[in-house]
Amino acid sequence: MSTEPKVAERARTQSRDVEAGLDALQTSLPSSDAARAAARRTLAKILAPVAAVVVLVLLWQFYVVMADKRADLVPGPLDVLGSLSGLWQEGTVQEAVWTSLQRGVTGFLISTLIATPIGLLLCAVRPLRTALGPLVSGLQVLPSVAWVPAAVIWFGLSDATVYFVLLMGAIPSIINGLVAGVDQVPDQFRRMGTVLGAGRLEMTLQIVLPAALPGYLAGLKQGWAFSWRSLMAAEIIAMGGSIGFGLGSLLQQGRDLSEMGTVMSAILLILAVGIAVELLVFAPLERRLLRGRGLLVGSD
Repeated sequence: MSTEPKVAERARTQSRDVEAGLDALQTSLPSSDAARAAARRTLAKILAPVAAVVVLVLLWQFYVVMADKRADLVPGPLDVLGSLSGLWQEGTVQEAVWTSLQRGVTGFLISTLIATPIGLLLCAVRPLRTALGPLVSGLQVLPSVAWVPAAVIWFGLSDATVYFVLLMGAIPSIINGLVAGVDQVPDQFRRMGTVLGAGRLEMTLQIVLPAALPGYLAGLKQGWAFSWRSLMAAEIIAMGGSIGFGLGSLLQQGRDLSEMGTVMSAILLILAVGIAVELLVFAPLERRLLRGRGLLVGSD
């Protein structure tokens, strides 16, 4: 009988030794190797899109040379770069980018503040969702440019016209994204909240909404895309009056003056702003959210 405690103690000691050995093995991995691996992954993420852009520019230049088109009809990369440089020196680029970006961010934030409670209300009240759900989906597929003539009649040539079109483009997408995210929340979460005594507001804010974040974030991304496109459509069509000069206005100005260099510069700037917002805002948020839920382990 006296040997049993000794055997148990020896087994615990061996187990601790094994765990200590495993910990030492993990910590003994050279940190420089991990740093080099992380650096390689980061470099690959940077070089891949850069290489794609370089290839596209080379193909563009190759087409311009082979087609032998007039530079005022089909400008090459250097022609567009010259136009962009001239617009930058005039201050036009800075004004257009700042105006559109300020409008886009402000309108998107307002859209989020409006769409989030509406989406939660539709999820909480089933008859209301049954009645308004098809209307919200219909508004999402309606081209936002269709709102521009009505907005001009209602608000005139003012910034209110631009913001109205932007809101009508973004709000339905955010609502549908939130509703889709809430629909994917397992019923066990709600039952657990009920058992813990959570009220309706606590259930929504502390259980349902955090669990629906992936779908909600997808709706926010789509809402930004729709708001940016709606903004460009409004700026292209509604010009003059008290409306500020944005990227859409720059694009339309280039068309009116038949300056393809300006047109291509505006297109590239619109594309660059959209990509920058995706890479600097939504992509990090998405990675952080998925990593926090164990869905990006080992893939940074």
